[in-house]
Amino acid sequence: MPIRCEIVSQDRKVFEGDVDIVTLPGAEGEMGILPRHAPLLTTLKYGIVKVRTNNKEEIFTVAGGVAEIQPEIVTILADAAENVQEIDVNRAETARKRAEEALAQTKQDGGDLDSYLALEAALRRSNLRLDAAKRFRSGRRSGQGEE
Repeated sequence: MPIRCEIVSQDRKVFEGDVDIVTLPGAEGEMGILPRHAPLLTTLKYGIVKVRTNNKEEIFTVAGGVAEIQPEIVTILADAAENVQEIDVNRAETARKRAEEALAQTKQDGGDLDSYLALEAALRRSNLRLDAAKRFRSGRRSGQGEE
């Protein structure tokens, strides 16, 4: 008996389907959710969501959000979410460099706290995306060194 899983970001539905298990980065640590799980509401950390069906696993990055677990459905409302196979590594690398440079400039200029926190979050998300692509991509390694 599978459990329904929906992963939704602010701009689109990233995944929807019946799965055997969902693993997610809950506020208190990594959680494995099976069918008929007790109801639960948790915030999400930046991390990896794995959904597995019939020994086939799909991997997603999430940058915060909340998850509602019911006995027959897991609903993940992520601040940002992306299938690892869809990550544009060059774009993520560019975003990481841009965030690092802007953070360094903000520290040097003594910028405001809100700007600093936004840049820090952008850097964390870029690093998460790059790490996930390197670890979980099937058939390729970030496109570097290929001609």
